[in-house]
Amino acid sequence: MAASKACSSSAATNFKVFRGTFVHSTQEEALVILEDALLGVDSTGKISFVEKGPELEKVSAKFGFNPSAVTQLSPQEFFMPGLVDTHIHAAQYSFAGTALDLPLLDWLQTYTFPVESRYSDLEFARQVYTHVVKRTLRNGTTTACYFATIHTDASLLLGEIANDFGQRALVGKVCMDRNGLHEHYKEETQESLDETSRFISELIKRKYPLVKPVVTPRFSVSCTSELMLKLAEVARNNNLHIQSHISENKDEVALVQELFPESESYTDVYRKHNLLTSKTIMAHGCYLSDEELKIFHQTGSSLAHCPNSNLSLCSGLLDVRKVLSHKVKLGLGTDVAGGYSPSMLDAVRRTRDTSKALKIQDPVHQTLTWEETFRLATLGGSQALSMDDQTGNFVVGKDFDALRVNVAAPNGPIDLVQDDGPKVLLEKFLNLGDDRNILEVYVAGRKVVPL
Repeated sequence: MAASKACSSSAATNFKVFRGTFVHSTQEEALVILEDALLGVDSTGKISFVEKGPELEKVSAKFGFNPSAVTQLSPQEFFMPGLVDTHIHAAQYSFAGTALDLPLLDWLQTYTFPVESRYSDLEFARQVYTHVVKRTLRNGTTTACYFATIHTDASLLLGEIANDFGQRALVGKVCMDRNGLHEHYKEETQESLDETSRFISELIKRKYPLVKPVVTPRFSVSCTSELMLKLAEVARNNNLHIQSHISENKDEVALVQELFPESESYTDVYRKHNLLTSKTIMAHGCYLSDEELKIFHQTGSSLAHCPNSNLSLCSGLLDVRKVLSHKVKLGLGTDVAGGYSPSMLDAVRRTRDTSKALKIQDPVHQTLTWEETFRLATLGGSQALSMDDQTGNFVVGKDFDALRVNVAAPNGPIDLVQDDGPKVLLEKFLNLGDDRNILEVYVAGRKVVPL
């Protein structure tokens, strides 16, 4: 347990204090359970203290709050850190749950690019983006790393909507100056650079506290060398995140080799274009070699594991254990709409399924534990996005991004037939739960769900 300095009496009136069970992860432990704990959130939304419940009188005197104002959780409730979606295509939400019958490149050509072309229509964009932000928040996603489209104004609108609903978000205007799959859905090189600069400038000017731009070359198949090199400069000059895709599908890997014959690997393409940094998040990585993973470790770049999409489009099976053995940062992503579910709980389940499938193929493979997948969905995601100094677990000084979960929610999906402890309750929620179990969602101390 830890605590910050006592607050002034005036600040104490803005305190939120909760008492009950808190579950989270640390770098050392995949699951830490704090039973009958007190957690205080100050007026700025930061965790001010984490103390023991029986010490309520002493803690309340120190921090100047009324013990009667403490919110008490029931025995079937707990707080957990907010879920972090490290890879989601907001623009594809309109066809989520459909169009899963083709491999990646055919899927992009047939379904994705025609839909993304519609986002010059801001009313259509507003409708879809409002739905996806609300849906992901209700499903417990407190932080999302979004791909938008090539349309600057619609991308800015996504940032506005995320801010309005209180979601922590990285938002990327997609950049692509070549497209052999859909010739009308692309930009000229200079146009892409100019519009990216406008997007970054305007989003930063709005001073949204939790929404930031991310430089977004779609993938090397749709970007020329000139564009990628200059986007790397933009990211470096503005100290911004970078997001893209890598090694998702065998045909895609072969196409990259054809387009960049001078490069040793897919990873080498991005390295030569200065796009691998400590603030880079690359989605998929199913076919990365040991040498490529070493480059990820050396550059501090991260991977977003998107198991639903990898399975739904028959792209591949990422060996997460192998990635982690190379000490590469890794989080989970829904990858809507290649992944059909916008829920990070689904990403948790599909991560375990993938690990078990690898075990079937190779009995020596060490499957991921459910506790490890819990960490990947929370702290791991914040580390992958280089946000673990702000969020990811219940550490004093971090923002209070949290879900209040009731495993026994009325009319919910879980039946409890005995008095289970908090570890069992968490496991049941991760495997069986849904948005009906998520009573409240907090982002930076603000209650954003119920909407």
